[in-house]
Amino acid sequence: MSYELWYWLGIPGRGEFVRLALEAAGLPYADKGCKQGAEALMQDLSGRGGIAPFAPPYLVDRDGPGGGELAIGQVAHILTYLAEKHGFNGPDPLTNLKLIQLQLDISDMVAEVHATHHPLANGLYYADQKEAAARRAQEFRSNRIPKFLGHFERALAAGGGPFMAGEAWSHVDTSLFQLLAGLDYAFPNRMAGLAGTYPALERMRRAVEALPGIAAYLASDRRQPFNEDGIFRHYPELDLAAEQAAN
Repeated sequence: MSYELWYWLGIPGRGEFVRLALEAAGLPYADKGCKQGAEALMQDLSGRGGIAPFAPPYLVDRDGPGGGELAIGQVAHILTYLAEKHGFNGPDPLTNLKLIQLQLDISDMVAEVHATHHPLANGLYYADQKEAAARRAQEFRSNRIPKFLGHFERALAAGGGPFMAGEAWSHVDTSLFQLLAGLDYAFPNRMAGLAGTYPALERMRRAVEALPGIAAYLASDRRQPFNEDGIFRHYPELDLAAEQAAN
């Protein structure tokens, strides 16, 4: 296989953003972390010298530039590399720059999602920071979700859709699909209260779900479910319904 994806077994996390693009494009890959486990992942990562990936997910391309092996990290970096190489980016350089910007915006929102249950320190358990998490989650529910989703909705509406770059899907669409799915899992009350607010996003979501590669992947046992060990976690106390009528 041309590609090896390294990410933790048992959580979709950031690795799922890469998987969805690979599946939508029909690109063969070995899901090494899921196949070999955490010990093999850490051994592979620690053995990479030079400018190596900092943390999972990272992608190994055995047929990288110049024919050599390339290992790259950071979701947005991985996705834009794959999109340029395999043609699921935009039709011109200006559009590609805008898509990269949107992909980075998605990364920012994913980081804010994680901070709703780990606002103080990643090394602490959720139980050790529940009070701070409740305050952070309230701000995220009330203000940040509509601010981010409104931003993505306007970008989609400007392009005419159904995808961010028009009629052809891009790496941004599969990432937005995963982002929306994660928000539905983590904040079902809040997202239910926003139902119907973002029609362009919902149209895009249905279009991504209908892509042959995505439809087959979602129907398979390779699609890992969300859980309380990943980025998108559902803690009922962080998903109060008070903001349902807001925005």
